[in-house]
Amino acid sequence: MQQRLYSVPEAVNEVPATYAPGTPEREELKKEIERARSVEADIPMIIGGKEIRTGNTVRIHPPHDLSHTLGHYHRGEAEHVTMAIDAALQARQSWASLPWRERAAVFLKAATLISGPYRSKINAATMLGQSKTVYQSEIDAVCELADFLRYNVQYMTEIFMHQPKSSPDAWNRMEQRPLEGFVFALSPFNFTAIAGNLPTAPAMMGNVVVWKPANTQIYAARIIMEVLLEAGLPEGVINLVFVGGPVAGDVVFSHREFAGIHYTGSTEVLGTIWKTIGDNLQVYRSYPRIVGETGGKDFIIAHASARPAQVATALSRGAFEYQGQKCSAASRAYISRSIWEEVKKHMLGQIGTFRTGGPEDFGNFITAVIDKPAFDKLTRVIDKVKKNDEVEIIAGGNYDSSKGYFIEPTVILTSDPCYFTMIHELFGPILSIYIFEDNQFEETLDLIDRTSVYGLTGAVFAKERNAINLASKKLINAAGNFYINDKPTGSVVGHQPFGGSRASGTNDKAGSILNLYRWVSPRTIKESFLPPEDYRYPHLDDDHT
Repeated sequence: MQQRLYSVPEAVNEVPATYAPGTPEREELKKEIERARSVEADIPMIIGGKEIRTGNTVRIHPPHDLSHTLGHYHRGEAEHVTMAIDAALQARQSWASLPWRERAAVFLKAATLISGPYRSKINAATMLGQSKTVYQSEIDAVCELADFLRYNVQYMTEIFMHQPKSSPDAWNRMEQRPLEGFVFALSPFNFTAIAGNLPTAPAMMGNVVVWKPANTQIYAARIIMEVLLEAGLPEGVINLVFVGGPVAGDVVFSHREFAGIHYTGSTEVLGTIWKTIGDNLQVYRSYPRIVGETGGKDFIIAHASARPAQVATALSRGAFEYQGQKCSAASRAYISRSIWEEVKKHMLGQIGTFRTGGPEDFGNFITAVIDKPAFDKLTRVIDKVKKNDEVEIIAGGNYDSSKGYFIEPTVILTSDPCYFTMIHELFGPILSIYIFEDNQFEETLDLIDRTSVYGLTGAVFAKERNAINLASKKLINAAGNFYINDKPTGSVVGHQPFGGSRASGTNDKAGSILNLYRWVSPRTIKESFLPPEDYRYPHLDDDHT
């Protein structure tokens, strides 16, 4: 067979469509939404490339329209997790030995399908199943997911190209082996792109995967799996199971062939997973890779030199896009007193124009939170705040679950920088604001750094360069993604690799080459061309010889 060195197409970020009135993509998406609402989807698990139906079905409804049924998924049990692991391990050898360019082709084709013929389908599923507005869905389910696939292929080739130095009499080589066993991907509800990236990044590097999406993301997860199979992914490489977290954990974390976990979710769950893996180390063939991105208590600090309109817009978008259900969402803000009144005027003016309702109406900016547990948790917080005379709700504070899980964008003003809403992750449309004196900027930076256990995202707004420099230095460990004069959300693959440390995770930077390095185990090979034929070195000779 003729051998060639191949280069992959240069990764280019997918450009979001506008969906402006009169555009063809708007009309196409509206038709797809109408079609999706007109049928009830029957959603099986996919194990070894086969559809698995248990008959134990669970209803799926839009969070913003509780009376409507989108479909049902088939809930599995522990036996299905075992089936998925067996299918993955059976596929492992052939997938790992497949030339990297063939694996690359699968995921490049998947990216093209997502940004092309599946664009409306995956958007409609994300909008209906996760209550995302058209723009939030487009930048997530289409653009970011396609970007992950394309850039990860490029990063894969860069990893393989990196080779050690050799000498004239020896050739040194580096091989990148997939991990020995299977990878468990545990994905969240809030980003379809993350749900796609968690199983595909390890698979791209030659690993086999058992993938459990959040129950509230299954409606779109099935489209991802459909795309991957359409793109030519061999049976068993990625296996999609719908089981409870503890059910999956009991099987996965006690299996000898467990090789790693790719996780996005809560800090508490990652802590439990880490402890379980540690307790089971003697079971495993090798030390499992743990890659996790968890929560955040993300901040904005506005210096006295900041432009109030820019700060207000960063708060409006950063705190309330997708109802604050982003791990990067701005949930605490520190505003210099001299600009506060103007920031407040702009912010409240913007919030006052937000339209609320289902994402089927493209004019809505706010939709529903994901489910009843989230709704109940957030409304308990709001009710608690209402009973405290020492804090003030200056916007929102109302909620209604009669049709869907709707909560008004809520802004809390507090004079206590350690008030519980300034410290704890809430994961919803609640923003807490603390006003500091202009001459207390440096002290406020120290306050931000020590207030939260998290270290995910944060932003500083200032015109004065000394203030920007000081904030960057003081907050060096407070945010893995730090923004200057921009909101702390909306990282773009290839531009702002995403991840934080402290209680926010392992900071393995999804959307960068760093993440893919976690899914390979390197082997160094030295080949000598003139091996020695005598053990003696020159220094062993006698001085008088």
